[in-house]
Amino acid sequence: MKKKTNPMAKEVFPVTKTDAEWQKILTPEAYRVLRKHGTERAGTSPLDKNYSKGIYRCAGCNSPLFRSESKFNSGTGWPSFFEPIEGAIATSIDRSFFMTRVEVHCATCGGHLGHVFDDGPKPTGKRYCINGVALVFEPSA
Repeated sequence: MKKKTNPMAKEVFPVTKTDAEWQKILTPEAYRVLRKHGTERAGTSPLDKNYSKGIYRCAGCNSPLFRSESKFNSGTGWPSFFEPIEGAIATSIDRSFFMTRVEVHCATCGGHLGHVFDDGPKPTGKRYCINGVALVFEPSA
């Protein structure tokens, strides 16, 4: 399998770390997903079925990404949202696996979060399909 390169590698983000620094602060699975553009196995994240009120943050830099009010059950096995917090994400084109998709990244650290599709619910019609290991949930008080 061809190694996927980071399409955001030349981007400069407010939070930057060396590869060794990322490996120190992230679990091996979070590092694989956030820094190496991996994907967690569907149905493995407890955040997929979490519907508590709160904020979903980037597991790499703790930036707020999604509000619980935008979460929905897509049936895909990954946490899904119809809208990110304004300015929280960046996107790039992913042409891996013989298809073209829109990849979603944290706008603060550039970490790979997942992909966005045009089959979500109203009001946006978007489905941000996000790896749970790339997220940290902070419940509302």
